Amino acid sequence: MARRPNPRHGTANRGDPNRPRLYGRHAVFAALDNPARVKRKLWLTHETKNQVEAPPGLVVQFGDAHDLARLVPADAPHQGMVLEVDPLESPWLGDVLAEAEGKNRPLLVLDQVTDPHNVGAILRSAAAFDAVALVTQDRHAPSESGALAKAASGTLEIVPWVRVVNLARALDEIGEAGFWRIGLAGEARVTLDAALGETRPALVLGAEGEGMRQNTAAHCDELARLPISGAVESLNVSNAAAIALYAAARRGLA
Repeated sequence: MARRPNPRHGTANRGDPNRPRLYGRHAVFAALDNPARVKRKLWLTHETKNQVEAPPGLVVQFGDAHDLARLVPADAPHQGMVLEVDPLESPWLGDVLAEAEGKNRPLLVLDQVTDPHNVGAILRSAAAFDAVALVTQDRHAPSESGALAKAASGTLEIVPWVRVVNLARALDEIGEAGFWRIGLAGEARVTLDAALGETRPALVLGAEGEGMRQNTAAHCDELARLPISGAVESLNVSNAAAIALYAAARRGLA
């Protein structure tokens, strides 16, 4: 009797690298509900086939949990559903800024944050605190992936993610649109609460480990720090983003 290939041993069917495979209930359900998302193929187990209403025309294939495990990275918690999709189109920054005009909602800018789990978690916090959008560079940021979508818990589909070629130019455009650009930096003298004031904030966070680049900091209106104790040197960027968004929201303006 032939043995089933072990999905840990490099047998996973990766498919088209330009088409991410989303997995897990929240990510798959949110993508299926998003009319802007192009869906290519859905895999379900027999246990989950009655939990999902596939759109007309979408190819659906059934298998067991081991079959689906071969479609995604090792140990990925697919929860009996995998959806192959086209990446979402990046909106234009100018359109997002025009849509946000007159609204006191924060904007998030990431400077070369490359960990997909961190970006996914930041998208989740951005949705929770009603951020206008997430802005990243197109080259120095993760692409859409199952891991990122899983960490985002469905919010990849609802938070506009703007990818720009030049972050410095984007920050100039954001400033011209009336946002006060606050860069988070541990060495800053001013705390985030003081920097926020009555502003319409664009919160700028640097990469894991290296922090914000000098040129990015130069395009901020102010640098501010989170008032953390000396017991730790810094916070994970996704935790820092969540705290900064909460600080903006608690003023009653966001």
